[in-house]
Amino acid sequence: MSVEQLDPIQLSRSLRDATPQEILATALARYPRVAVSFSGAEDVVLVDMATRIRRDVQVFSLDTGRLHPETYAYLEDVRQHYGIQLELLSPESHAVEALVKQKGLYSFLEDGHKECCAIRKVAPLRRKLATVDAWITGQRQDQSVGTRGALPVVQPDAAFSTADHSLVKFNPLAHWTSSQVWQYIREHSVPYNQLHAQGFVSIGCQPCTRPVLPNQHEREGRWWWEQAADKECGLHVANLKAVNQ
Repeated sequence: MSVEQLDPIQLSRSLRDATPQEILATALARYPRVAVSFSGAEDVVLVDMATRIRRDVQVFSLDTGRLHPETYAYLEDVRQHYGIQLELLSPESHAVEALVKQKGLYSFLEDGHKECCAIRKVAPLRRKLATVDAWITGQRQDQSVGTRGALPVVQPDAAFSTADHSLVKFNPLAHWTSSQVWQYIREHSVPYNQLHAQGFVSIGCQPCTRPVLPNQHEREGRWWWEQAADKECGLHVANLKAVNQ
């Protein structure tokens, strides 16, 4: 049976020992409507790898309206460096306005980050994913042993598929470590977010991200007031639960 005939679970098994470049090449060849999700952090290696395979690859990023100034500057650096059309996805203004009017700008410190992330991240992503058949993320197993330890390189998207629209999710860096990512960045002169030089490892929205100390896990800098098991913003949580069941 050829790769083109495999379902996502079979495809994941066949690509278990493949390189990220091979996984990306499969995604780009198999799905004409596929897009790379770029968070503005070290998953820039996906942009570098993908544009070496196909110059016109779709790349998008979520603009929550609350990113660090360094991240906005970095997004523009990446757009210019690779000569790509970087699509920035914004939340619906009326939803943001309603949340802020009702609960203020920092409600997530009181009742958790999920409501804010659902408006600023999940809803814009859902709109985008309705236009593609597959998407590519920079998730890695080592980012969170508790929630991402069993992450496969390919999976059916349980979070954003619908009855009328089946979606596949590729995680080419699933088996890579942070060390491998940064080795690639150095060896290929890949641009990176200047926040990394200030102790930031996992980078999200400015109010919800802080630097980590030596020997702290990278996810400890995200939503630090919450329990470790809650440190997923909603973009990946349903798929991670499906994998870990």
